Amino acid sequence: MTMMSASIHANTLEKPQRDWVLVALWATLALVALIWVAPFVFIVFTSLKSNAAVMSSSAFAPPVDPKFANYSGAWDRGRFNTTFFNSVIITAIKVPLGLFISAMAAYALAKIEFAGRKMLLLAILFGTMIPFQVMLAPLFTLVNGLHLIDTYPGVILPYLAFGIPYQVFILQSFFRGIPKELSEAARIDGASHFVIFRRIFLPVSLPVLAALLILDFVSTWNEFAMALVLLQDRDMWTLPLGLSAFQGQFSRDYGQLNAAIVMTVLPAAIVYLIFQRYFVSGLTSGAVKG
Repeated sequence: MTMMSASIHANTLEKPQRDWVLVALWATLALVALIWVAPFVFIVFTSLKSNAAVMSSSAFAPPVDPKFANYSGAWDRGRFNTTFFNSVIITAIKVPLGLFISAMAAYALAKIEFAGRKMLLLAILFGTMIPFQVMLAPLFTLVNGLHLIDTYPGVILPYLAFGIPYQVFILQSFFRGIPKELSEAARIDGASHFVIFRRIFLPVSLPVLAALLILDFVSTWNEFAMALVLLQDRDMWTLPLGLSAFQGQFSRDYGQLNAAIVMTVLPAAIVYLIFQRYFVSGLTSGAVKG
């Protein structure tokens, strides 16, 4: 009897204590996640309802008779085939090109010794501190002077100019944290800087590049103000401009309006889901101080 009591007592002692701080943290995170998810649930549910169902049912009530025709109707009425194509072209060119240029510039600033390197880095970092809103008027004058209004290069080039400084700042910090012995050994073996960059630095920086790709894709895909100034021809509009015009014309057609919002947001959500496993690790790696 005594041995049984001792065994029960030992098992009681070995049972881990519940960490109430961790429980409170998880509860808080769940509440925050619920608050963030609620608007998306509302938008998706509303996009599948008729106007009568929207007015008569609760905002978060699932659609009883889903109206998938709202999506095709919004696509046709809002001319989203044109705006979607324009957004794809601009984003598909700007994002990879910007990352490649930023990675090469960051490598040069981090690993190649040359006169004025620190001043050049300060000049690039200064670009991250300028709000692009204050540059819209002179930017329009410049692009108009180059006869690039309502063209893909007229939008892509300003996007690159305002996106590259931030990416260079992150990648340069990451490259400085890579041991210099790797590049020095490759240089001794006769490898050029471009070979070192392509075979050593690019592979190890994939998590950081994936995180920057997500951020750059979302910001480019959703950019509105600069596109509004530089793209005046309706046939050159991007998705945010098309969505804004659709909202102005069909603001009372709640089902199709929310369907248009879902179609606009969905590509960015898909890209995030594809690269999400690199996102946190990539941002953490990019914050390493060399």
